[in-house]
Amino acid sequence: MAYSKQMQEGNLYSYYFAPRGNRRMADLGMQLSQMYLSPFDHIIGIIGDAGAGKSLLIKGMFPGVDLTNDDEGVNIRPLPLLHEDLEDPFSPHTYHLDIRFESAFTQMHVLAEAILEASRNGKMVIVEHFELIFPFLKRNADLLVGIGEEIIITRPNMFGPLPENIAKIVHKSVVYRKAAHTLEDLCVHFMGEGYAQDGPRSDVRHGFVLEFEQKPDVNLFQLEKKVKEAVAQDLPVSYYDEHHVQIGPYILECLGPRMHISSTGKIGDFTLVKEYPQDPRNGYYMLIGLLGQHQSDDIKDFNRIDFSRPLSGQPK
Repeated sequence: MAYSKQMQEGNLYSYYFAPRGNRRMADLGMQLSQMYLSPFDHIIGIIGDAGAGKSLLIKGMFPGVDLTNDDEGVNIRPLPLLHEDLEDPFSPHTYHLDIRFESAFTQMHVLAEAILEASRNGKMVIVEHFELIFPFLKRNADLLVGIGEEIIITRPNMFGPLPENIAKIVHKSVVYRKAAHTLEDLCVHFMGEGYAQDGPRSDVRHGFVLEFEQKPDVNLFQLEKKVKEAVAQDLPVSYYDEHHVQIGPYILECLGPRMHISSTGKIGDFTLVKEYPQDPRNGYYMLIGLLGQHQSDDIKDFNRIDFSRPLSGQPK
């Protein structure tokens, strides 16, 4: 679906489950750019904690853009946004900067003025950790994207939402995404051969779902016991390479090896649903893992939407 100004004018925000695999994150970024990005946008605010997948999402949304730093390293050349003639019609159209990184070398008001100057000259600036520079800009982004357990995308107006509003949500929720990913990889490992994790996926809040064409021949009570033993050992979790994560002595295949908590002990309380429910739409059998206390015991209500928070002084 292509960008539609008319469609977005009545849309406060959109909410997507944030993928844990690198390719799926980049693919989602491409889809979001097609649906929400306007050619007249000048400031794109990206909000999310370290390791949330911001760089991958940006690469999907803006293929070919030069990142000033990402998980692969740091571009040590001078920041192009500060050292190029932004009035030159042949200067680049799109710039990127990471506020948390650049603020170690350049004062915030200088970065803010460079962003505004680029905007005035019709450039597009992709700003990571946008909530940090917002107080110096005195204006909001044209498009805000927050990355935590979820991806929140919004086109703010004079009434908000504010970047700090998005930041509070995604910084708090990203731990669930990281913990669910580590839990997912442990489950696949202890399931044994024949249950590779490159198959279909589904999503559930504060948890994970794996889908299988054939019903797995794995006892879920025994599987949960093995995983809980690994969690209790508080095994260290670390990036191994682009296709593997190391959890204690185990080196496991992983589609997003940077998206993990630092040790298994941080997973905390979890449970596996003690059956393999079958999705009536496609016939796949599902392995479902849930973190903490879930808001419903009904599998059909795990992704409940709740806007019931009372407002002060609301009409009776």
